[in-house]
Amino acid sequence: MSTNLLTKPAGVFGGQVQEFLWNWENQQLQVIYETLGLGSPLLLLPAFSSVSTRGEMGELAKLLASHFQVTALDWPGFGESSRLKLDYNPAIYQQFLADFVKSVFNIPIIVVAAGHAAGYVLQLAFKQPNAFSRIVLVAPTWRGPLPTMGANANIAAMVRGLVRSPILGQALYKLNTTPSFLSWMYSRHVFTDTAKLTPSFITEKWQSTQQPNARFASAAFVTGNIDTIHSQTEFLSLVQSLSAPLMAVIGESSPPKSRQEMDALAALPGVSSVIVPGSLGLHEEYPAVVFEAILPFLTKIC
Repeated sequence: MSTNLLTKPAGVFGGQVQEFLWNWENQQLQVIYETLGLGSPLLLLPAFSSVSTRGEMGELAKLLASHFQVTALDWPGFGESSRLKLDYNPAIYQQFLADFVKSVFNIPIIVVAAGHAAGYVLQLAFKQPNAFSRIVLVAPTWRGPLPTMGANANIAAMVRGLVRSPILGQALYKLNTTPSFLSWMYSRHVFTDTAKLTPSFITEKWQSTQQPNARFASAAFVTGNIDTIHSQTEFLSLVQSLSAPLMAVIGESSPPKSRQEMDALAALPGVSSVIVPGSLGLHEEYPAVVFEAILPFLTKIC
């Protein structure tokens, strides 16, 4: 494992772009991350999705950079990081996050995690209580789209296998990542203000989905294969075991099933919470609102 400064233009939010070279089962992955600002280190983890990139954290990163040294990354299999033909599963991301935090920081840090990243942060915080000094979970989820819609494990595995297949899989993936489909997905449960879904915004998201081998990590997410937590009880138990202060940011227009899980989290003793405009993509749609909501928690003196 090593970290190198990349000689490329300023990153997606004006930070210093670096690569973290990481090995998984004798295969080397290049993980791209970007750092901006000075101060105590703060890690931003984007939500897992077919369009996951550190860019969705860009505006929030710029706001936070006036108070912290902010780092945002592209998860393996997404964004500008390596998109190898792997069987993406929780073990990959569990080990990656542990190695990245230890190698890049090696001190307790603040972490702000969106969506499915929540489960990985909670598990690492449970195994290594000194990894994080404060935790913010933004629109946290733990169950992938197909399982949320009621698909059982056999159906999810069949869909994943189809998408991973050489010819049919690529065709199915392209059908489910057309600009019109992405726009529908965003308007249904990611953004609440459809005026923000401009042609240029959707084109940028679509371009991210069309990178070579993009379908493998995407299929794993959609079918629940990277669900690292499998029940509400497990999710809430992890939160209750934490020693680090935790805050949940909840979108008032979140899908009903997701909102139910978030409300259960917020109801736990000791958990700070706030309800703000937005849905599952509130960190990208309303970055200034999220910034104002979490800054007092992040800067509070214990």
